[in-house]
Order: sequence, then structure tokens, then C-alpha cells
Amino acid sequence: MPLILLPLSLLALPLLEIGVFIWVGGRIGVGWTLLLVVASVVLGAVLLKRQTLSTLQAARAQARAGRVPEREIVHGAMIGLAGILLILPGFLTDIAGLLLFLPPVRDLVWRQLRSRIKVVTPQRRDAPYRPNAGPEVIDLSGGEFRRREGEGDSPWREITDEDPKGPRTLH
Repeated sequence: MPLILLPLSLLALPLLEIGVFIWVGGRIGVGWTLLLVVASVVLGAVLLKRQTLSTLQAARAQARAGRVPEREIVHGAMIGLAGILLILPGFLTDIAGLLLFLPPVRDLVWRQLRSRIKVVTPQRRDAPYRPNAGPEVIDLSGGEFRRREGEGDSPWREITDEDPKGPRTLH
């Protein structure tokens, strides 16, 4: 989605919600419309509590089995979003929130998002995590290289407290 659509969506959503409120209020009356709004807030709070606990239990089970609970983490985030959408007053946000409480809908959204997300992990378990490391970075341990003495005054050498030239900064 192009970035320009985000501000337009944020402007259009309240206008659409107002239009739906007027339409629903004209069909069933103001009292029933307000009752539906309050009921959606209560329903959202109950579903949020119930599904959050079950998702946390599933994530713990995955972690105990030695697997990364990526699906459960994403589902937990979507459940939180669903709860927020149900708590917000409006019928369109309520529909979106109710849909996100359904596991098949969350799975569909996760499959769509998963293809666009890149998770970077180290190749070796004992290797330190380097978020900016790419193919041009070679990560060596102490036994895989040796220092050469007398190769000039390299700014990349290790600075120690006993260094006669003192600490340096690179420009």
C-alpha cells in the first residue's frame, strides 16, 4: 500500500463510520445503535482476555518444544489489534475486529504478511547477532586471523589502557 493512502484512510475511516452510524440509527433507532456500540466494547474485552490467554499458552508450548512461536506472536499482535478495533466506537472497525478474532482470518493475514517479512538470524548458534552484517562482512573469531606487527599506524588496532598514544577517535 502506498504511503500516501495512510493519511487518506485515516481521514476516510471516521467519515465512513459516521455514515454507517446514521444509516444504522435510521434503520433500528438511536437507542439500539448505542446498545450495539456498548455491546461491541464488552464483547471485545471478553474476547481479548480469552484469546490472549490461549495464545500465550500456545506460545509457551511452542517455546518449550524448542520452536520459535512466530505464528503465536503474530496472532497475539492481531488479537490485540482486534480488541482495539472492537473497543473503538464504529461498526466498520467492529467488523474488522471480529474478523481478526477468527483464527482462519488471522492465518490468512499471517500468510500474506509472512512473504513480506525477512527475519535475519545468525548462521551459527555461537555467532554473535550482527543486524547489519551482509555478504560483504566477514565475521572471524580470534583463532581465524592473526595480527601483523609493524604494518603502519592502523586506526583499527585495539586500544588498551597502556597505549602510549592514548585513545583515538576515527573521523
